[in-house]
Amino acid sequence: MGKLFGTDGVRGLANAKLTPELAFKLGRCGAAVLLAHVTEGQPTVLIGRDTRRSGTMLEAALAAGFCSMGVNVVRLGVVPTPTVAWLTRNATVGGTRPAGVRPAVGVMISASHNPSPDNGIKFFDANGFKLPDEIEAEIEALVLADDDTLPRPTGKELGTITDDFSLVEAYVDHVSKLVPEGLEGLRIVVDTGHGAASEIAPFVLRGLGADVKVLHDAPDGDNINDGCGSTHLDILKHEVVTNSFDLGLAFDGDADRLLAVDHAGNEVDGDHLMLICLKHGLSTGRFTSPAVVATVMSNMGFEQALGELGGELVRAKVGDRYVLEEMLKRDVRLGGEQSGHLIFLDDNTTGDGLISALRVLSAIKAAAKPLRDLAAMMTDFPQVLLNVRVASTQGWQDDAEIQREIAAATETLAGAGRILVRASGTEPLIRVMVEGQEAALIHRIAEHLCDVIRQRLTGTPQPA
Repeated sequence: MGKLFGTDGVRGLANAKLTPELAFKLGRCGAAVLLAHVTEGQPTVLIGRDTRRSGTMLEAALAAGFCSMGVNVVRLGVVPTPTVAWLTRNATVGGTRPAGVRPAVGVMISASHNPSPDNGIKFFDANGFKLPDEIEAEIEALVLADDDTLPRPTGKELGTITDDFSLVEAYVDHVSKLVPEGLEGLRIVVDTGHGAASEIAPFVLRGLGADVKVLHDAPDGDNINDGCGSTHLDILKHEVVTNSFDLGLAFDGDADRLLAVDHAGNEVDGDHLMLICLKHGLSTGRFTSPAVVATVMSNMGFEQALGELGGELVRAKVGDRYVLEEMLKRDVRLGGEQSGHLIFLDDNTTGDGLISALRVLSAIKAAAKPLRDLAAMMTDFPQVLLNVRVASTQGWQDDAEIQREIAAATETLAGAGRILVRASGTEPLIRVMVEGQEAALIHRIAEHLCDVIRQRLTGTPQPA
């Protein structure tokens, strides 16, 4: 990753690291790199945002940057990230084709599951895909250049800013058609995390006939992800169990990921959800191959269960962008992350929490079984994931002592488990994952490795 772009765009503390000045530059430089091939007329960019207080500030600066390069901006307002991706690929602006204009770029302003003071900016190309590393590197080089030598159009060559919230209706129609049988008879609790799904998810689910109770759907700019949503499931679990709902669904701040809770309050993660959807898709003919792309974080139990279905698990680097790259390379139609980023490539070009919810609910209806029973086709291996906060994630791989301890711990597992140590792409954290058959052993190994990393990278002494 570069100095600005991480695994999911540019992210940081709003107005400190991610400033309006930087957003303006990202607009100008993003336009220069992404729209160089547009030769006729003034190109158009779609901009969406989540519910953070800083969203409108960054939106204004970003839009101004695009306009300064002669690009027209259409603001979508508060929408999920996958809505921006789908509309960039499928929408027309200013009328129907050929009169309308297809967006050349989509941009989402969000920090996903991060706390509300953070924010982020991520780009989608005209086909709705996140940018590859090399394109982000080109944008970054222009942003960090000492001098801005980009064009400065004037007069009628300047871009304009308009609002078109009605474009979202096309996305709603698209996702609703994915479940033609409807969702009547299902009682669901939905936690929207005071985020981008606060209006659209309940609207779609109710429109399909589900009985829906909504939690945390009153964003105030500061409460996104605050003790709620896909990173905080306790309230959702309590509501589902206490009031005898069939299941619960939880979205993160920008609604590109989904986690679920069964009727007994058990968490159902992305590995289980992918397996459920794969089995259903194979039975209906929607999937013709049992192959799935997941990440190095996916549980060994997922790989085992997939093998029992005759399938293959392809492991990618952590980050849904890398999952997508492998899916496209291998023509695999289903992929995702344990954390709930699920990509149904025939439905959208990025992780989509609402589409994931609809695919899971469709599988539950078809099977006429509770979520807990469907999730039981996979048995999880014990897995521990711990984080060490550091000043910088750079260079940890070169520390000889850290590498020696990782090697020694791997020998201790004797082939009956896995160790994965990696730097977060979005936060100053070193993540340690240990997986194996003995829970007590993997906990000891994970805590020891964290102690070593903490001592080596922060100077904090290891416990005696």
